[in-house]
Amino acid sequence: MTTRSTTTLIVALVAGALLAGAPGPLATAAEPGAGRARPPAGASPALGIDLDTVTIPELQARMSDGSLTSSALTTAYLRRVKSLNPRLNAVLRTDPTALRQAAASDARHRQGATRSPLDGIPVLLKDNVNTRNMPTTAGSLALAGSPPDTDAALVTRLREAGAVILGKTNLSEWANFRAEKPTSGWSAVGGQTHNPYVLDRNPCGSSSGSAAALAASLAQVAVGTETDGSIVCPAGMNGVVGHKPSLGLVSWDGVVPISAEQDTAGPMARNVTDAALTLSVLSGDAGSRIGSPLAPPGRLPRSGGLRGRRIGLWRLPSLGSAVDAVMTRTANRLRAAGAEVVEVTPPYQQRIAELEFPALLSEFRRDVNAYLATRHGPHDLAALVEFNRSHPAERTCFAGQELFERALAAPPTTDPEYRAVRAELKTLSRRSIDETLATHRLDALAAPTNPPAWTTDCARGDNDIIPSSTPAAVAGYPSLSVPAGSVNELPVGVLLMAGDHQDAALLSLGAAVEHRLNAWRAPRYLPSVGPDSSRRTARPAGDGPGPAR
Repeated sequence: MTTRSTTTLIVALVAGALLAGAPGPLATAAEPGAGRARPPAGASPALGIDLDTVTIPELQARMSDGSLTSSALTTAYLRRVKSLNPRLNAVLRTDPTALRQAAASDARHRQGATRSPLDGIPVLLKDNVNTRNMPTTAGSLALAGSPPDTDAALVTRLREAGAVILGKTNLSEWANFRAEKPTSGWSAVGGQTHNPYVLDRNPCGSSSGSAAALAASLAQVAVGTETDGSIVCPAGMNGVVGHKPSLGLVSWDGVVPISAEQDTAGPMARNVTDAALTLSVLSGDAGSRIGSPLAPPGRLPRSGGLRGRRIGLWRLPSLGSAVDAVMTRTANRLRAAGAEVVEVTPPYQQRIAELEFPALLSEFRRDVNAYLATRHGPHDLAALVEFNRSHPAERTCFAGQELFERALAAPPTTDPEYRAVRAELKTLSRRSIDETLATHRLDALAAPTNPPAWTTDCARGDNDIIPSSTPAAVAGYPSLSVPAGSVNELPVGVLLMAGDHQDAALLSLGAAVEHRLNAWRAPRYLPSVGPDSSRRTARPAGDGPGPAR
C-alpha cells in the first residue's frame, strides 16, 4: 500500500464518518435474540463523550479545539481499566509513563505541532510485541524477566506518531502454538481472559486480550497479531473490528514469531475508520497527517457505498444454522443497499489445510530460535521445552506442549520437501482467492468470521475449527472482520477478503458494510447464557492448525 493510497483511504473513510454519521450509542443488531439496548456503559459525562462509540476523528477534533486533552482521555481509559479489567483479565499491565506521554501530546496540540491522527490516542499492545520499558512475555513465564532491549519497529512508529502506549494485553500463550488442545485467552503470565459479552465464554485466540479490552472500551485502539485467525477471530467473537494486513505491510521486527511466511501485526478497533487510521501509522505512512483527514467536510469526497459492488459469500454451514442465519441477514442487507451477493466456494481448501500445519512447524523452530537469541531466558526452542517441564505454573490450565515438541522434530526450512510444501501452499492459497474473485468478477469475498463463543474449559480446550481465516492468512492477503450480528448475546463477525495489497479497497468496502449492517452493540458482561450453543466438529487428520494463531 503506497502513502498516496493510504492517505486517500483515510480521507474517504473519515469523510464517510463525518457526512453519514456513525451508528448511535444505542444501536443494536435488528435480529432475534439481540436483547434490549441499555444506556451506553462507556458514557463519560466529565469528558462529554461516549468511549464506546467515539471515533479518532471526533477525538482529534475535540483536542484541536481545546475541549478535550489527551491527559483527560488517557485518565478516563486508565480508570476503566482499573474498574473493569478485574472481571475480564484482558490487560496485563499499564504503562507507568502513559500520562507523561499524554501530557507531551497535549503540548503538541497546543502548539499546532501534532504528528499524526494517533497523536494523543491511547493504544494497547498485545504482549508479544516488544516494548523496551515493559515486559514482553508472549504469555510465558520464560520471558517474564527483563524487558527487551529495544521496541518493536511498530512500537517505534506509534511513539513517533505521538500515540499514547497505554499498556499490554493478555494473549493465548505463545500465540496458541504450544499445545494441541489449548484454551484460547489463557497464559501462565496473565491467566484467563473472559469475553465481555458473556463472561464464561471464550474470547478466541490469540489476540484475545486486545479484542476483549476494546469490546469493554479500555483503550481507543489496540494492536493484535495473526498467523491464521488470531486478529479476525477475536475481533468477531468480541464484537469489534480487526484487520489482518497484507503480509509485509506492517514490520514484524521485534514481535514474537510463529512463521515469517504468514505472521503480521494489525489494527483492532471499534470501527473501521479507527482501524484504517491506525494502519496508516503501523505501515509507516508519513503522509497521513491530521491536516488531511480532518479537513472541513465540505471539501472531502464521500466514501464508496455498496451499490454495484459484487461480493462472494462463502457460507461455511459447518459453523451452524444460527451463524448461517446471520450470514443470510447480512447478504439481504447488502443486497438492499445495492450490492450483488453471489454464493461461492473457494477451491483447494482441503489441500491447503493438509499442508499448512507441517510448514508452520518448520518455520516456528527457525523463527522462534532467532527471536529467543535476542532475549534473556531460554536461548532456543529446546531450552524452552525444558523450562516448561520444570515450571508447574506453565501447566495449570493445560499441560501439553506437543507443538513445541513436534516443531523440534520437524524438517528444517532448508529441506527440499519443506520448500516444496510452502511453495504449493503459496500457490494454492493465492489461486483460491484470485480465481474466485476473477471467475465471479468480485470486489471481495465474505464469510462468517466465527461461531458463537464456546464456554471456556481448560479440560476440553478450544472448539474453534474456523476455516474462513485460512485462505487470506496463508496467501498473505488482507482480511477484515466487522460485526455482523449475534447469536444468543454472542457476537458474530463477517470476514471480508481481497487480493494482494488491496488493503485500502478492502477497508473502504468494510466501512460501507459496517455502516449498512450497523450491528455493533455494547457488551452487558453477563455471567452466562445457558448451554454452549457452539458446534463441535471432528477435525480430519492433518486438517489445518486448529485454534486461531
